Amino acid sequence: MKLTALALLGFMLALAAQPARPAASNPAAASLQRKLDRIQSNAARSNPQPLTTVMTEQEINAYVASGQVQLPKGVQSVRFSGEPGIIDSWARVDFDQLTAGQRSMNPLLSMFSGVHDVAVTAHASGAGGVGNVHIDTVALDGVQIPDFALQMFVNHYIKPKHPNLGIDNRFQLPDRIDTAVVGNHELTVTQK
Repeated sequence: MKLTALALLGFMLALAAQPARPAASNPAAASLQRKLDRIQSNAARSNPQPLTTVMTEQEINAYVASGQVQLPKGVQSVRFSGEPGIIDSWARVDFDQLTAGQRSMNPLLSMFSGVHDVAVTAHASGAGGVGNVHIDTVALDGVQIPDFALQMFVNHYIKPKHPNLGIDNRFQLPDRIDTAVVGNHELTVTQK
């Protein structure tokens, strides 16, 4: 199953995530699973129907917390909040696990070690079947990371494993999704 909603919402976390799909015991997680299944089923049709689906922040957070998504090693306790065009996300990240096997002699990159609470704010949208995510800010333990240090981290640790990820991301929306709009505590996707 493709991670339709999470593709926009998670940036590095969710774009790199793989579906795990254990049974959803939380009603909100089960609700999102039904919506994602309906989107995927509609996309598989030879002539898909126009379909608009609203996914709530509560459903998305319950889905991620329920184990429906296998997060990258070292990433845990992920949650999201949305307001028009903007996604805020928080996670507990063990950078030593996340960057295992990759080291840098650059002292600026030493801040990306150990376990930290990470907050990310991004602008996200989707139109014409194309998703766009721009990372505005990243903070570790409440301290904003300078843009140049963030870019060094992305270039050194993220790009080697995921060459298509960065500060600015442009990607094809999955499952014949034409638009994706982040609203107040919800994500609305439309298939054509």
